[in-house]
Amino acid sequence: MSRAIKRLLIGGLITMTIGVPAATTANENDLKLTIVNPQGLYDPAPNGYSHAVIAPGGSRIAYISGQGGMDNTGTLSPEFAVQVEQAYANLRTALEGIGAKPNQVIKLTVFVVDHDQSKLGVLTKHVQETFGEALPAQTLIPVPKLALDSMLFEVEAVAVLD
Repeated sequence: MSRAIKRLLIGGLITMTIGVPAATTANENDLKLTIVNPQGLYDPAPNGYSHAVIAPGGSRIAYISGQGGMDNTGTLSPEFAVQVEQAYANLRTALEGIGAKPNQVIKLTVFVVDHDQSKLGVLTKHVQETFGEALPAQTLIPVPKLALDSMLFEVEAVAVLD
């Protein structure tokens, strides 16, 4: 084996052993999701997310379509905060429908129409209420419009089933 390959292998092993200093297990009794917030990055927990989440090998993954703020009758409030609350309720219902819990979600993508800083508090509140300490990785994408003209928010998720 060449010296260069040996160095790469040794470097990789060192990275694997010391490169994830701020890793914690999301749910001790279930899936052993590993939440990673490296020391070189700011603490994202107050903002309602984690920098990375590692799923165990061999897991089944579920992709949950974007959930908007419509209630079960199709009614959509004109208020951003109400839509966010309903969208997270819809996400919990979708998770229950596949036999999953919020602590099995590893990634969220949220879409916010006309995003500004004033909306972050509402978003963070609902993420923390839904996920507690097991905060998934998350990306917020500001958009000019969603599927329906009156939609202001949508959340999609990736969950580990087993």
